[in-house]
Amino acid sequence: MIKSELITRLAEQNPHLYQRDVERIVSTVFEEITNALGRGHRVELRGFGAFSVKRRPARIGRNPRTGDSVSVPEKFIPFFKTGKGLRELLNAAASNQHKANTRSGK
Repeated sequence: MIKSELITRLAEQNPHLYQRDVERIVSTVFEEITNALGRGHRVELRGFGAFSVKRRPARIGRNPRTGDSVSVPEKFIPFFKTGKGLRELLNAAASNQHKANTRSGK
């Protein structure tokens, strides 16, 4: 699902809201998550998961084309860890799919 599909689905589920308002809400939520991560904070959405920033230290890498050593600077990367509710939902769905495939002979 892409952002525009999310906005459309939320607008359909909430007909009392204008689509432009739903778009503003979704954009604001994403901006706040981004800003919090940019400040080095952790964002936790209970039952869904937690966003955090991990530090990758500087290191010496290798250019795959030439084989030369290359200095790779320190980096910060976004990290997402699923929450218990989401993980259970995904595993239940996968288990049900597996059972359906087993019954149909796939």
